[in-house]
Amino acid sequence: MDMNKVGYNARIASHTLAMASTEDKNEALAHIASMLKKMKSFILDVNAKEVADAQSRSLPTPMIDRMTLTDARFNEMVEGIERVIALPDPIGKILEGYTVPSGLNIMRRVVPLGVIGVIYESRPNVTVDIAALCIKSGNACILRGGSECFQTNLTLFEIMEEALTNSPIPASCVNFITSTDREMVNRLLTLDEYVDLIIPRGGEALHRMCVKHATIPVIVGGFGVSHIYVDSSADIERSVPVIINAKVQKPSACNALDTLIVHRDRAASLMHNLAPELEKHHILVHAHGEMADILRDYPFLGKCSAQDFDTEFLGLQMNVVMVDSISDAIIHIRKHKAIHSDAILTNNLTNAALFERSVPSACVYVNASTRFSDGGQFGMGAEVAISTQKLHARGPMGLQALTTYQYVCSGDYLARQ
Repeated sequence: MDMNKVGYNARIASHTLAMASTEDKNEALAHIASMLKKMKSFILDVNAKEVADAQSRSLPTPMIDRMTLTDARFNEMVEGIERVIALPDPIGKILEGYTVPSGLNIMRRVVPLGVIGVIYESRPNVTVDIAALCIKSGNACILRGGSECFQTNLTLFEIMEEALTNSPIPASCVNFITSTDREMVNRLLTLDEYVDLIIPRGGEALHRMCVKHATIPVIVGGFGVSHIYVDSSADIERSVPVIINAKVQKPSACNALDTLIVHRDRAASLMHNLAPELEKHHILVHAHGEMADILRDYPFLGKCSAQDFDTEFLGLQMNVVMVDSISDAIIHIRKHKAIHSDAILTNNLTNAALFERSVPSACVYVNASTRFSDGGQFGMGAEVAISTQKLHARGPMGLQALTTYQYVCSGDYLARQ
């Protein structure tokens, strides 16, 4: 595959897309949504065969879950496009305007980034989500999906490509690497002549590899250990459903609960109420320290190791640990990869405020499940990724995160003195 040609075509398309009207971009997205709906049965059949093959090869259960397109997930994917259509177009928005003493008028205006390369694993809905967000934000994209879901991703791309040929914008706004050769990833990471930004979406190893080898800026995110701290003032009955939701609503998600931290004053009563619910879902619990005594009769206890607290489980297992204070909880969270989504359950406003200011994660929650870290849930329509770095973009990345700005300056034939 000629990656230079792919990059060149994407760059040329980005110039056209940057000048496209909101109406034209929305029309293109509507074409994509319509075509996907028409081809739904075919897409689900392709995906089902690929999932069956993954099962026959004994791929990890979390990976199989992430790559599976259910009827509900397909509908959510298409609805995501429709939500993006409904969102305001960020391109051309004036962020500020002012005049300096020289008489120069200065405006700061939102513009697209240009060409975005996205490397992702497993989830086929990502192919559509990214394409939709890039089109609406005026960016061309080059997509590289995981080999385990290659046929589903390729099918989605080909359907979008056909839809775009009948739209007002160039079909080459969306590009897909049609080779599973890992060398293509390395080529994309060094295609700095054409690509402006790399966004990896997957596990920590993928992100570290991109940072190490890319000659293009990389946005890091999508991994991290998610914690919930149950404070001494927490309402136990109301806390249990939130904890269960954070763990089981989608265990393979990057924002699913990994470590439950419980204040000593609430440990016995919380586990009395929580353990039966955990048991219903056959959740393997790593009970650390004194929690092992409280949970000694729990049927699904796992062995504990020093690595547990730094493990993103992506499945039906979790840590439980007891602390003596909110300060101890914050110290634990800071120590163990708190960069993604972390929560406190509390009725104490002072402790809530302390937690908000002290926890370094991209998304911090008070009395809410960590599972809300999602572009759709944040009103962004969809997301490209969840950034856990601190520069440019952070948290779920929607349209605004795919833009930059330029200064537009004007004068009356003005010369600098």
